[in-house]
Formats: sequence, C-alpha cells, structure tokens
Amino acid sequence: MVEKENLIHKINGLYKKMSKGQKLIADYILNQYDKAAFMTAAKLGKKVGVSESTVVRFASVLGYEGYPQLQKALQELIRNKLTLMQRIEMTYDLDQSMILQSVLKADINNIKMTLNEIDTNTFLTVVNEIFNAKKIYVLGTRSSAPLAQFFGYYLNFIFPNVKIVTSGVSDIFEQLMRITPNDILIGISFPRYSRRTVEALSFVKNKGAKVVAITDNSLSPLTAHADYTLIARSNISSFVDSMVAPASLINALLIALGLRKKDEVYSYFHDLEKIWDKYKVYLSKDKP
Repeated sequence: MVEKENLIHKINGLYKKMSKGQKLIADYILNQYDKAAFMTAAKLGKKVGVSESTVVRFASVLGYEGYPQLQKALQELIRNKLTLMQRIEMTYDLDQSMILQSVLKADINNIKMTLNEIDTNTFLTVVNEIFNAKKIYVLGTRSSAPLAQFFGYYLNFIFPNVKIVTSGVSDIFEQLMRITPNDILIGISFPRYSRRTVEALSFVKNKGAKVVAITDNSLSPLTAHADYTLIARSNISSFVDSMVAPASLINALLIALGLRKKDEVYSYFHDLEKIWDKYKVYLSKDKP
C-alpha cells in the first residue's frame, strides 16, 4: 500500500499518464482531499462527473487493491490535520438514536484492529525494557495526559522510580533533563499529535535513553524517534478522541509487568491495604 506521505507525490507523478476522467479525480483530491476522504467511490465519481468504475480504476493506477484502500490512505493523511470544527462536522449526519450503538461499535472495532495488528514480540520486548529500566518516564500531553497519568499511577504500585511527565508548571524538557541511557521514556500521543510530545521523544532519544511510542499508526510522527512502537487504534469520527484501545493496551502492559514482580506487588499491596484501612481511604466494605 502506498504510504500516506507519498500519496500526493504519487498522484502528481502519475498525473500526465492519467486519462481525462482520472485527472478530474486527481484534481479534486489534490484540492479537496479532506472532503474526498469521506466520500464513497460513487459519490466521488458523481462529484467530479465520472463513473464509479473510473474512480475504482483510479485507485488501481495508484497501486491500491481497491477504492477502500485509497480512501483509508486519504483518511490517514488528513486525520492529524482535522480541526475540532471539521471533526464535529463529520458527526452531523449521525442518527441521534444510533449514537450509543455507533460509538460503542467503533470502540469495539478499534480493540479488534489493535489485537489483530499489534506485534506480540514487540509488546514482550517493551515489557522487558520497562522491567529492566532504572527509571521509567511516562509522557502524555493534552488528550493523552489522562492515559499517561493512569499508566503512571499503576506503575508506581509496581516500580519505585516512575515519573509522570505532562505539561504543567515545569516545562517538559526540564522534567526530562536528568534522563539517562539506563532509563526509558514511554511517549503517548494520538491525532492530533502533540508537537511537544514529538519534540520530547527526539530530545530523549538524543540523550541515549530507550524510547517507546504508544500511538495509533506506524506512520505516526512519534515512530521516527522511538526504539519500539506499540499501535493502538483510535479511529472515531468525532471531536472526541477514542482512547478505549490505548487504555486496554496499557492495561495489558501493567498486568504483564505486575506478573513479573507478583511477589513484591502482593507484599506491597498487603501493606498498603493496612494503611488504607487505618486511614479510611476507602468506604468500608462492611458498611453501606
């Protein structure tokens, strides 16, 4: 499949060899790819004045197996560039009575795609790298900040040296200044990708520390600075980011790491339960 960054160049490179109808499609995509990405082959053909079969042949000329593959590449191309207003507009046609089913089905599909696409060997290697790191940094900004905080919160039950890095009073680079080649940074970001997160991964990579990226696509800008990339799908046509699959992936990492230190974790929680009971941190299970 043609990579999304090369799609526009591919169209331009083949433009002179295209038929008149194919050039009409190419012109529309080059100028309105944010709209074309969400059109069916029939609708795109009608828009530019060609047949549906011409649109399908156009996709083949570009090296795709069919129009759905071209459409997916177009969607990946624009996902990081969609503004919140554009993402809201994508939901205008949703049937209000079907929103619950549509959203839950989209999240289920994200988990299924994540399960089918994730590299198990990479997952296990990342578990080893985290386990062996002297200090663990977890970075997430903007909509990914809650994921980083959730991950870091539970990592603190397993490891003594965990630092959650998010935007705040202290600049991100100041929080990462003391990272060493014996440490590891787990960077989390999904469209629209945070520029600061990408810059932080590059900064840490140059300092010699291991870098793990948790993101939505192998073409994500985080991957260029990561030693290991874990893919978790977050596709959803809305202004809301779908973090169900990323959260599930993080749960899997936490459980895998906890099992590696199960005796220590058990002992830690045994002592912690006594403290929670003493200071009444939680509602008593014996009282309503």
